[in-house]
Amino acid sequence: MKINTVLIANRGEIAVRIARAARDLGIKSIAIYSEADAGALHTQVADEAYALPGNTAADTYMNVPALLDIAVRAGADAVHPGYGFLSENAEFARTVTDAGMIWVGPQPEAIELLGDKIAARRVAEEVGAPLAPGTSDPIDDWQEAHAFAEEHGLPIAIKAAYGGGGRGLKVVDNFDEIEGAFNSAGREAQEAFGRAECYVEKFLTNPRHVEAQVLADTHGNVVVLGTRDCSTQRRFQKLIEEAPAPALTDAQRNGIHEGARAICAKVGYTGAGTVEYIVSEDGTISFLEVNTRVQVEHPVTEVVTGVDIIAEQFRIAAGEKLSCIQDGENIDPEIHGHAFEFRINAEDILNGFAPCPGTIVSFEPPTGPGIRVDSAVRNGSIIPPYYDSLVAKLIVWGPNREVALNRARQALREFDITGVRTVLPFHRDMVDEPALVSNDLGLYTDWVDHNYRPSAANQVENVEAIYNQRRNVAVEIDGKLVNIGVPVEFFSANASASPQTAPSTAGAQAADDNAVTSPFEANLVAWNVSDGDSVEEGDAIATVEAMKMESAIKAPRTGTIKLLASEGDRLDSATVIATID
Repeated sequence: MKINTVLIANRGEIAVRIARAARDLGIKSIAIYSEADAGALHTQVADEAYALPGNTAADTYMNVPALLDIAVRAGADAVHPGYGFLSENAEFARTVTDAGMIWVGPQPEAIELLGDKIAARRVAEEVGAPLAPGTSDPIDDWQEAHAFAEEHGLPIAIKAAYGGGGRGLKVVDNFDEIEGAFNSAGREAQEAFGRAECYVEKFLTNPRHVEAQVLADTHGNVVVLGTRDCSTQRRFQKLIEEAPAPALTDAQRNGIHEGARAICAKVGYTGAGTVEYIVSEDGTISFLEVNTRVQVEHPVTEVVTGVDIIAEQFRIAAGEKLSCIQDGENIDPEIHGHAFEFRINAEDILNGFAPCPGTIVSFEPPTGPGIRVDSAVRNGSIIPPYYDSLVAKLIVWGPNREVALNRARQALREFDITGVRTVLPFHRDMVDEPALVSNDLGLYTDWVDHNYRPSAANQVENVEAIYNQRRNVAVEIDGKLVNIGVPVEFFSANASASPQTAPSTAGAQAADDNAVTSPFEANLVAWNVSDGDSVEEGDAIATVEAMKMESAIKAPRTGTIKLLASEGDRLDSATVIATID
């Protein structure tokens, strides 16, 4: 089968990545875009682009009839789903193939089987992968999770059976929080994946997140492209990945490789996939899940193996053999050097990593040996509030881990984004953090949530100044060149540099001292209190959702609350949702 034209059923940097890989292979690419994404970079890189009316994911990038209509109009003979949205939707994959097009991904039956985390657990058990205690079937209500916790102890993990990427995952270490966590996990999963079923399992304390990248073709070849460590997370959303995963024994690494290979072989898997594990602090390895798609972090594996994973996806879908197999042998590619990937999200590290949609004023990526930047933005690009917060991915390779870290420090210093708050200051902190830098890797999946505190990055005394927009001025002092960052407001409107407006502080205090506002543009999902209730400062009074993640709004003071907004309302940072007297 030859692929001539591919519809990219996605947006952002992965859509750009797929379009570029398609061009390398002589495949015409078709982009789609919502109203908020009109003119976005992925629409410019692709050969053609078609509009999807609306903005929400349900109306646009997850609107199957609209996607198929565009595919037919554009003459596409294949669909690549990227990651997120419909990438792990078996029914969408089946609809594409029923329409006579090639699905660039695993067969619908494999997506269905492995996308159900409970069924995937059964497969892992059949091939001998170790598992933490968990429910064999979805649970119907929070009381079942409570009963499981009473039997196996806390903490427990409540997981969406059809979730992924940290969405629909709640870790609970208090019996009183089980009901809220169960409801929240279901809501997140329904919003992101269209299915709300959840199961529960014992949560292993201080686990690392280690995964194996798998490629499997239709000729029975299954290769493992090494491991990745993805333990640097906040709220179970990955922020830093590295390959190969450090601090593993040969026996552990072999078990991870062979377990991944066995699981995929057992179900006759084809395409790119990731088998994820957790490695507890005592060294126990436990199967976590299978992601039946390309991962956000696939570039960190590409740079240490030399394998173009997106191109291999196209080859597999076209019925070709894996090109990374040497001399027809089913041999895993060798690993060369070490690499890190840093996810540059539009989030405010001073406000609990709250999403920060907005307009990028300037985007200046780093350059140099071993540096790769995957992005879908440029100067003037808009980061809309309807989708995830990813702005760019910085991938840094070195001949060994030490050199890769040194290159990463310099690259992160050079990387400059203004107009929206990003996690760049967090990454600059982390590459000097002993828990990450040590070859023993003291990180675990919720280390950031419990231990990270923003530093006064770059010797800025006031941490808030990390986000102030500054213009670099080179000054010579006693024959030595010194770069000084000067706040843009010190420049007159007639200066050579265009004046810029510093971003407003997320969650700024409303003029009314009694007012409660949303810290960012979001949907009001639920009130946790009733009108007239007494609340204490710090109480979680409401749940909001933005960029596909739920967050809590906490009471800024003690008093009696009056609700001024309704569940389902769209909020911005100026909306007063309540007052506390």
